[in-house]
Amino acid sequence: MTKTIPFEVTGRVGEIEFRRYPPLVFASVDTSGDDSGFNLLFAYITGNNSAKNAIPMTAPVVSDASTMSFVMPAGKTPEEVPEPLDRKVRIVPVPEREAAVITFKGKTREEEVKEVETRLLKGLRDAGIEPAGEVFLMRYNPPWTPGFLRHNEVGVEVKR
Repeated sequence: MTKTIPFEVTGRVGEIEFRRYPPLVFASVDTSGDDSGFNLLFAYITGNNSAKNAIPMTAPVVSDASTMSFVMPAGKTPEEVPEPLDRKVRIVPVPEREAAVITFKGKTREEEVKEVETRLLKGLRDAGIEPAGEVFLMRYNPPWTPGFLRHNEVGVEVKR
């Protein structure tokens, strides 16, 4: 079973859940808003790193308009994660943050993700809460999981 990143629920507004995430470490690659970085990140966690060791997969896979990221195991600092051998993979510290999230099932086709993003931003606007960053997609399941069983989320950092 793949571990998931820890968080604390800090509130709700309609279908939006607010969460506080601890500091995290991402392995990230630049993308064109598609899944082109997946193979580079997968190679990194399966041994294409300075330690030549496998790194346990942690869900979700996080992506936005320009990057795709794998979350490193909880509690790791950037210094404790093996250095990538491929220069396209970067180790990125992510400070503690609060995010607004909407959960949805199914495949993550662009039009479906955009619809959830629209609901998220409208819900925040209606609640008088400003986003503090770029909207991101979190996918929790492997690609072979049937759509009706997939757990996905759209989120954005907020300051309340």
